[in-house]
Amino acid sequence: MPSAAGGGELSRSASAVVANTARGYHILRIDAYSRTTEMPTGKCLKSLPFTIGGHRWCIRYYPNGNKPEVKDYISLFFHLDESVDKAVKAQQMFRFIGDVGEQALTLGGPHNYGTYRTWGYPQFIKRQDLVASKHLRDDSFTGRCDVTVISEFRAEEDPKPVATIPAAVPVPSSDLHKHLGYLLETEKGADVVFDVAGQTFAAHRCVLAARSSVFSAELYGVMKEGDTGGVVHIEDMDPRVFKALLYFIYTDLFPETAKEEGDEGQDEDVLCQHLLVAADRYNLERLKLLCENKLCGYIDVGKVTIILALAEQHNCHELKKACLDFLSSPANLKAAVASDGFKHLSRSCPSVLEELIAMLAN
Repeated sequence: MPSAAGGGELSRSASAVVANTARGYHILRIDAYSRTTEMPTGKCLKSLPFTIGGHRWCIRYYPNGNKPEVKDYISLFFHLDESVDKAVKAQQMFRFIGDVGEQALTLGGPHNYGTYRTWGYPQFIKRQDLVASKHLRDDSFTGRCDVTVISEFRAEEDPKPVATIPAAVPVPSSDLHKHLGYLLETEKGADVVFDVAGQTFAAHRCVLAARSSVFSAELYGVMKEGDTGGVVHIEDMDPRVFKALLYFIYTDLFPETAKEEGDEGQDEDVLCQHLLVAADRYNLERLKLLCENKLCGYIDVGKVTIILALAEQHNCHELKKACLDFLSSPANLKAAVASDGFKHLSRSCPSVLEELIAMLAN
């Protein structure tokens, strides 16, 4: 049961603003239709007056149109047959009735009947269309006018139940990465083995192919046809880097970089550099960007030239920009030029030196 602040029961109610309406209809039959067409344009025949909503109305029938522009049509008008001090709002609908069914035309609106007390259809139907239709039978047709008279608005209690906002259903965060990570860890269902510098890793072809277009081409293409015993040899990669690569492929998370036994000499930034190269090699753009972001935090005087060369060689535009921004400081540039890494940069990426010189000149 919903409750208000403080533990009390929450009261609920509803109301609606509605209009007072009165409905009715009047049936008008036109006998000897062909004789009525002898009347001149602009002349009408009137129905008997009838009362709906406390007001007197009548229907005006113009067999040759109410004005010269519509002389080929029958015109039908709904008329407030009394004088009123306050406009009366009403809506009408004319239709043919008979054994052949009904064809209704709504007179827009609703309209205010006050200064103008007549509304209707100047072009209700062409005379030749009426003659050709089944509405005219034995030189006679019948029409019905449905009327709704609308008076003042009022407020009343709404009997409908008050709409309540449904309680939110808690949805846990996705844990797909945990399930796939467990699949990698347990090697359950693995169908391919990688040999990286003598260390083996079991994995699932379909997962690797779904995540990397390069793995897809290799595992389901030439490499599949040429491998023996289901073992794929990976050249020029450190086993720890390949393990981190697999972890990202299965979980879409940046790999854990805690040092393992025997890795005391390997810094996290070095692993990140190698992982960026691997990400570029296997077309893993998200991992590549994650590595770029990590390496931006390692930029300093001793490492900037190495990271800049890496960014240039692997098209890492944001990482390259971060390095150049760091070197725009004269003190940083002077210290970087004196490092061994600057010589490597000048040999491997001479175009970067040209950009750096141009930037300093500006």
